[in-house]
Amino acid sequence: MFSKLKLFTGNANPELAKEVASFAGVPLGDAEVFKFSNDDTFVKINDNVRGTDAFIIQSTCNPVNDSMMELLIMIDALKRASAQRISVVIPYYGYARSDKKDQPRVPITAKLVADLITVAGADRVITVDLHADQIQGFFNIPVDHLFSIPIFVRYIKSMGIEEERLVVVSPDSGGANRARALAKRLNCSLAIGDKRRTGNDDNAEVLNVIGDVKGKIAILFDDIIDTGGSMIKIASKLEELGAERIFAACVHGVLSGNAAERLENSPIEKLFITNTIPLTTKNRNCKKINQLSIAELLATAIKKIHLEESISILFR
Repeated sequence: MFSKLKLFTGNANPELAKEVASFAGVPLGDAEVFKFSNDDTFVKINDNVRGTDAFIIQSTCNPVNDSMMELLIMIDALKRASAQRISVVIPYYGYARSDKKDQPRVPITAKLVADLITVAGADRVITVDLHADQIQGFFNIPVDHLFSIPIFVRYIKSMGIEEERLVVVSPDSGGANRARALAKRLNCSLAIGDKRRTGNDDNAEVLNVIGDVKGKIAILFDDIIDTGGSMIKIASKLEELGAERIFAACVHGVLSGNAAERLENSPIEKLFITNTIPLTTKNRNCKKINQLSIAELLATAIKKIHLEESISILFR
């Protein structure tokens, strides 16, 4: 049934790829992906892929440009090796926050990346929790946009907290729909941070929180945690407003710079993230970080796409 299904990975997140392969019951294909001494990336597919349904599992995470070039070159290698269909599984889509012209003379890099992937020869994209839904429209090929909310719902419910004590908090109005979807699944209330940003994440000012958080167990929910500055500021505001306990849940744990150190010194008890991005050694040592796996979600999507079945069950 899966004899024509081939899975490959670059160097961005091989641990996740191995886990996906295990859930899918399909071994990872043999691909050499490395750099020459002159910094050129080299790819060689050692398996016969003629007429196969090939999937490349590669987050475009740090180092973003290296991960992106590996992905593009792997697509080209598979195309020239006569793979019948090439699907790219991008759990974390780099440059996703550059999705619009919000200043004069700036690029829309998320669209450029979509064009690069398409021109390289990809036939389909599978990704998880895009920063902006409209990025799907940047592609002229099918995009399967998966959501990690069911994974967070299962874990939070396993904590045994009463629904009436929970409140899901969006750090800003832009993420309100995302937080509302989690609150609906948890059957709890919703609050939204009123945040004003001037420049980068560290210059975000939390003005207020709209909603009742006093005496509640708050779960801050966002798609990306990068430096952690914005998330920690709103956590401090929740503490000031009388929240009993504060947790955070973010899909993509970029955790750049001294984010782990900031998290350790913050009111946030635990940060739940998925493994769309691998943890660095420093971040892995942070006792407040709890990583949840999306491997089963991706494996199910890959198998259903390979069999030309609907994946709508994954959104229930």
